[in-house]
Amino acid sequence: MGFAYKTTARIICLIIGITGAAMIFPFICATLDSNDHAENIFAVICCISVIVGTLGFKYIPRSRHSLQSRDAYFIVLLSWITCALIGAIPYYASGELPTFADAIFEAVAGYTTTGASSMNELSFTDSLILWKAITHWLGGMGILIFIITILPTMGSGGQRIVTAESPGAGLSTGAPRSKDMAKLLYLIYSALTLFCFLLLYFGSEMNAFEALINSMGCVSTAGLFLHPSGIQYYDSFYIECVISVFTIIASVNFLLLIYLVKRQFNNIRKNMEVRVFLILIAVSTLLVAVNLLVSETYVSVSRAFRVAFFQCTAFFTTSGFTITNYMRWPVFSQMILFTAFFIGGCVASTSGGIKITRIMIMFKLIRRSFFRKLHPRSVKAIKIGEHALPSAMVSSVTSFVVLYLATFLIGSAVLSIQGLDLETTMSTTASLMSTTGIAFGKIGASGSFELFSPGMKLFISLFMMVGRLEMFTVFVILTPGFWNPNNAKIKY
Repeated sequence: MGFAYKTTARIICLIIGITGAAMIFPFICATLDSNDHAENIFAVICCISVIVGTLGFKYIPRSRHSLQSRDAYFIVLLSWITCALIGAIPYYASGELPTFADAIFEAVAGYTTTGASSMNELSFTDSLILWKAITHWLGGMGILIFIITILPTMGSGGQRIVTAESPGAGLSTGAPRSKDMAKLLYLIYSALTLFCFLLLYFGSEMNAFEALINSMGCVSTAGLFLHPSGIQYYDSFYIECVISVFTIIASVNFLLLIYLVKRQFNNIRKNMEVRVFLILIAVSTLLVAVNLLVSETYVSVSRAFRVAFFQCTAFFTTSGFTITNYMRWPVFSQMILFTAFFIGGCVASTSGGIKITRIMIMFKLIRRSFFRKLHPRSVKAIKIGEHALPSAMVSSVTSFVVLYLATFLIGSAVLSIQGLDLETTMSTTASLMSTTGIAFGKIGASGSFELFSPGMKLFISLFMMVGRLEMFTVFVILTPGFWNPNNAKIKY
């Protein structure tokens, strides 16, 4: 059984063309800044990518075969690698990064919505900062989900691609099942971005460029550093509220946003995951604020709750925004923040982490195990709300959590080769897997990974991709059965 090479090639060509077309915006930015070097770089890459992508998509014949699951996984990984390679060229060609490994890191951090940088983001030109924000925005909802909105109807192949790129959507009945659904998602996504931009620009002291960068960072839950002190630079409660609200909205299941547009409010009220998500943010805020007051880190109650809410929200949504140097907080508060980005947001959202629904299912499994100790003959289904979950879904979630923890330990072991302390190593690993970008220890709130070697940055880039694609999409390609399914043997 071979791959659908023609369809794969057509999609890759489309990816190349769209990546190049997206560079027209940083090209305009470089032109307005009178930055001739950046202007030439983006102009050349834009033209070559659009020409190559257009010609390839036009002249490669259509395949008569429908996409299978193997094809979808192969297309997703190849597409993300293609985006990383092309997206890295402007960083390297600008001369602002010393090695191509740094450029790859920067591009992958962009597309995976990880608010991290291989160097100091603040030293980048405005055109490069805009380019990274654009890659955040494209990667937030999913590169290939965007492709589905403009491709001709792909039937079940489109759904397989969505499942491979956003595995968490499989836990929800709201996965895009058609081109129209994908279009509606991106329409909502774009509207949120525009609304956030307007609120930040007209209601605060941000200029248009800062409002644009931060609005794209909000809806993709990937904060960018425009100032050394982060959002604290603006010292505005209004800005903090807008950013917190929009990152929370972007971290809920996108199906709920469709319900909101269709005014199906009852479906939103019944959603257990969102309720748990908001409760966790509220409880974490309360615990951190009390801890900050008791430890006398802050003496003002309002200030303690203000920074606690913003930082807890930033960690739960895995957006990576900062309002203060949380490394100076008590260990108890830091532990809550660490737990927050380990958990993450809701399934089928732009946030990372294990996701709330999976955590809920695991706790229900544990509770059922205790119940069966007392009632061995009982039959008790796992339910989310009023709906009993299929055993296959429960098994899939269990496998995911075990694989997530195993990947975390293996990643930590590899990063330990760098010779950093345990706090930095383990928090960095968790941060990369959850696509948060900020961590503890030597990484801290800066989000700068400059201290890692070029070889380690390449590994970290792969690790960010593993976290964004939720592991199975990458790891399944490493199995022998993927490449030779006809001879694959079933073993238990």
